[in-house]
Amino acid sequence: MVTGAKNADGASMSKFIGGHSLLPKNYNKIPKGTIKEIGDLLLRGDCKSSTKEAILMLLAHHPTKAALNTLKIYNENPDKDLKFYARLALDECMMWNE
Repeated sequence: MVTGAKNADGASMSKFIGGHSLLPKNYNKIPKGTIKEIGDLLLRGDCKSSTKEAILMLLAHHPTKAALNTLKIYNENPDKDLKFYARLALDECMMWNE
């Protein structure tokens, strides 16, 4: 039997995979300054969970140190319901920054 935690992680993974549809056209051309501002919004923590998911998805696909550093900082103390989602975002961003 699968534990509740694993079910939650599986749901987060499915949500993350589906979240790729949230990426705007030309997401890879968003200026670094804008990525920094978006990352600051995530780190302030005063936005809805769905907004944080969209930010995490965007940062996951931006091959910049600003995006990577923001995700590393967020993963140190993520929202409980976004812990696995945030880890997936960090892993993907690390891949894009190789």
